[in-house]
Amino acid sequence: MGTDAKRLGQVGEQAAAEYLRRAGYRILARNYSCGAGELDLICRREDCLIFVEVKTRAADAPADPEETITRFKQRQVERVARAWLAAHGEPDCAYRFDAVSVVMSAQGEPRVRHIIDAFVPSR
Repeated sequence: MGTDAKRLGQVGEQAAAEYLRRAGYRILARNYSCGAGELDLICRREDCLIFVEVKTRAADAPADPEETITRFKQRQVERVARAWLAAHGEPDCAYRFDAVSVVMSAQGEPRVRHIIDAFVPSR
C-alpha cells in the first residue's frame, strides 16, 4: 500500500471511530492484529459486541468503499474476530459484523455511512 493510500485509510478509520463514538459506541480496540490478519475496529454498544471493517476512498473513486469488502475479506474478518474472542473470552452478549464506508471529499470532509450487519458470518 502506498503512503497516500495508507494515510487515506488512517484518516478514514479516525473518521469512522469518531462517528461511532458519537453514536454511542465504545471503542475497545483499533487495528487489532493477530496471525489471522487485522481488524479495524472492535466496539461495544449496549449489549452487543461489534467487529467493524472500515473502507475509505477518495471522492473520485469508481466504486463505493463497502463494495470492496469481498467474500475473502469477510472470512478474514471472521477469523480475526474469532481470534479476538478466544483471547478475550466469550462475550456475555451478541456480536455482529458492521462496515463503515468513508468517502473523502475534495474539501477533506468525510462522508461516513455505517452499515449495520454488513455481512453474516459463515457457520
